Amino acid sequence: MFNPMTPKVRPKKSLGQHFLTDLSVAERIAATVDDCKGMGMLEVGPGMGVLTQFLLDRGHDLTVVEIDSESVDYLQRNFPALEGRILAEDFLQMDLRGIYGDRQFCVIGNYPYNISSQIFFKILDHRDQVACCAGMLQKEVAERIAAPAGGKVRGILSVLLQAWYDIEYLFTVDENVFNPPPKVKSGVIRMTRNNVTDLGCDWLTFRTVVKTSFGQRRKMLRRSLAGMLGNAVADDTLLTRRPEQLTVADFVLLTNIITESRKSSKAS
Repeated sequence: MFNPMTPKVRPKKSLGQHFLTDLSVAERIAATVDDCKGMGMLEVGPGMGVLTQFLLDRGHDLTVVEIDSESVDYLQRNFPALEGRILAEDFLQMDLRGIYGDRQFCVIGNYPYNISSQIFFKILDHRDQVACCAGMLQKEVAERIAAPAGGKVRGILSVLLQAWYDIEYLFTVDENVFNPPPKVKSGVIRMTRNNVTDLGCDWLTFRTVVKTSFGQRRKMLRRSLAGMLGNAVADDTLLTRRPEQLTVADFVLLTNIITESRKSSKAS
């Protein structure tokens, strides 16, 4: 098996990416998507292919997207099995439907720390196609995404992603298994699309309510949402909480209250 950790030419470290040097960790990450065999697998930011080799060995229908030209050249030279499946593009800008049409697929990667949140917002926009998403990112971000209601680190991405996905924090990765070593630990998560097809409220309003709530996360919802609530009547108990204490269902309730209030205002 080709070992990407002994390359003749090592690609540049770029875009905030730290390359994984421990093959056992890479193999554990690849194993997190074993249940996704049979659907397209898109790896984001493969770099030197340390994760790529295990995904190929496990029989996945793999396509990789890599923006760094030296990494692309390296992958083309060393992974002939990926011929025609190495996309030299920016994942954040690419048209995913151009790859998979309307088919479902899985996303995996050792995600660059500096754009990980943007990557997950893009996945959220394609939630009806991305059936599974797994991979490694900064530990604090991974914990935030998986944080349950009541968790202090819960944030906007926690609520928006948990509305559509079941999320598991799987394991922590020490900083010393990277080159160069980051200053923080990493965490591996897996998101599996749940059965929700209709959230029970307007999605765009829901997003606005969530973002507005966490925009002033230290305030009670009565204050942070004052501009949206208007004369709406809501459960006092709900409005005396802070956003991290609310479940997805609580935010759906608030969204419907605000939506109905707006309809009443227009009617009058």
